[in-house]
Amino acid sequence: MRKLLKPKREVGIVGYGAYVPRYRIKAEEIGRVWGVSSFPIEEKAVPGLDEDALTIGLEAARNALKRAGIDPKLIRAVWFGSESKPYAVKPTGTVIAEAIGATPDVSTADFEFACKAGTEALQTAIGFVGSEMADYAMAIGADTAQGRPGDHLEFTAGAGGAAFIVGPKSSETVAYFEGSYSYVTDTPDFWRRQHEHYPRHGNRFTGEPAYFHHIINAAKTLMEELGLTVNDFDYAVFHQPNVKFPLTAAKILGIPKEKVLPGLLTGKIGNTYSGATMVGVSAVLDIAKPGDRILWVSFGSGAGSDAFSIVVQDAIEEKRDLAPKVRDYVERKRYIDYALYAKARRKYIL
Repeated sequence: MRKLLKPKREVGIVGYGAYVPRYRIKAEEIGRVWGVSSFPIEEKAVPGLDEDALTIGLEAARNALKRAGIDPKLIRAVWFGSESKPYAVKPTGTVIAEAIGATPDVSTADFEFACKAGTEALQTAIGFVGSEMADYAMAIGADTAQGRPGDHLEFTAGAGGAAFIVGPKSSETVAYFEGSYSYVTDTPDFWRRQHEHYPRHGNRFTGEPAYFHHIINAAKTLMEELGLTVNDFDYAVFHQPNVKFPLTAAKILGIPKEKVLPGLLTGKIGNTYSGATMVGVSAVLDIAKPGDRILWVSFGSGAGSDAFSIVVQDAIEEKRDLAPKVRDYVERKRYIDYALYAKARRKYIL
């Protein structure tokens, strides 16, 4: 049985874009409040009072359109992945589709699968375009991640997102998909029930049976199906709930950390959940050369991983400077203290 997911029509990335809020809080500032002295990251991005997953996704979508250079009316799907969407019932995708000028001839939906909701939307977009149902589709992953005050998730739960417009592989695509693969099991490592403000985690389930099991199996299966080895990849981007996990996954797979560091941003902006690997891949595309191959493996609690192999094309050279780069957002920052952070994130709601 063939496990590889590969559409009949080759699909590529026409445009990509990311967005990270300006505000930052240092991990040591959170530690000062809760009496903690060791931290999994250096600092994280915090959404402003007028920002949420929708506005983050919209900014990323606009940046993707700048690079794509296409009429938004040609985009026949806008699919939004998040676990912190602002409405429980009203779709976020409709707002973004309207704001970018893609309505009314468009399909929209909000996807959920913890931190891989964005890549789940991307898998669907690849299938949509690959089946020739449409020529262009947009997948967005964005979050303003939650963490209970004092919980270790509070140190890493960040904010940010990215958007990818996919279309038929051509000279206009900045990279194309060689294939993808999804690996899913029912693993209760992390969850948030309806009406709860903050998620809970299964502690011992979060590492080996959840993150590493799914990431490693997804990556290995993808490479086996494509007949590739780790030596065939120039970069690797893994889901990054912290700095340690993706580097450990790379070590298990035999991938040098030098191939991981360019897309590893959690130490500076926190875990952006549905946006984590999408922002990481955007950062790699900002510096990659034509011909470079990127291994991309997301992870979502509950649990599952999506793995992609993409090859960079010549169009990256002329398109990457058409919108702000990820590093522009990472380096654009204003520090706040815990009091302002608690206000912005409404931490007084327990």
